[in-house]
Amino acid sequence: MDPYRFCKGLVIKMKILVTGGTGMVGSAFKNLQNNHDMVLVGTADYDLRRDSDCVCMIEDHQPDGVIHLAAKVGGVKGNSDYVADFFHENILINTNLLNAAKNQRINKVVSLLSTCIYPDSPTYPLTEDQIHSGEPHPSNFGYAYAKRMLEVQSRAIRQQYGLNYVTAVPNNLYGMNDNFDLNNGHVIPAVVRKVHNSILDGKPPRFWGTGGAIREFTYADDIAKALVWMLESYDSPVPLNIGNTDQISIYNLVLKIQNIMGTKQSSIWDDTMPAGQYKKPSSNKRFMRLNPGFEYTDLDTGLTKMIEWYEKEYP
Repeated sequence: MDPYRFCKGLVIKMKILVTGGTGMVGSAFKNLQNNHDMVLVGTADYDLRRDSDCVCMIEDHQPDGVIHLAAKVGGVKGNSDYVADFFHENILINTNLLNAAKNQRINKVVSLLSTCIYPDSPTYPLTEDQIHSGEPHPSNFGYAYAKRMLEVQSRAIRQQYGLNYVTAVPNNLYGMNDNFDLNNGHVIPAVVRKVHNSILDGKPPRFWGTGGAIREFTYADDIAKALVWMLESYDSPVPLNIGNTDQISIYNLVLKIQNIMGTKQSSIWDDTMPAGQYKKPSSNKRFMRLNPGFEYTDLDTGLTKMIEWYEKEYP
């Protein structure tokens, strides 16, 4: 089926294979209202580090398009401690997946990148033309370079084989079904877990850095919606920033999460520990110009939904 055929202004129903379908963003597709048949696969189904599993996955499902989310991910500590592992496993996952899709002539693949691919010393806000203009931040360079190569491979397949492989750049993500592990979780789930632990044991939560670092956060359901739109409508080789560009300091984020969780306990900030880049504001002007009706979930609403899920569902 040609994913660019339209019927009375609507995209014809497609079978869309979502890798990383059991993760946070992948799980968000379950709540997404769309006209497509979404097939969500996870690590229990296929090990994408193995080329044979990628080939079998495409053969088993015969999708019209692929949304590629699968990755080995983690926070500052995980990326720093296991920098070689993050590079190696992500290179395998991305190379095997795109190669299998290319060999079986899957015409459209949308792959998710990360703002960590941007240089350590860019011009702000981060615009898509800067991705390869300098070294990434040393705290996560292994993961960052693997993600950069995902963009390069997508562009190379497009040039040589004429397949419509595109890439999306989110920023910091959060939502239900996130990873709340203190060593490997991202910013928001790690903060939620620490605040929850502090409520249980009565001890003040401890955070890395001073709290002054500034970040942007996007609700996972919004990213899922944006990726389906890209599969249907975005055909450019240029990566597309799709994240919410509202900014907040980590200190104020902690206060906001504490307020939602009903505690005003003071926090300990350890400025001897790494906190990553001070800021990395991105520009989503191209995305909003192409999709002007798109609306993001505001941080208070998204955090409330996430914390309600965490308190009810997390082991």
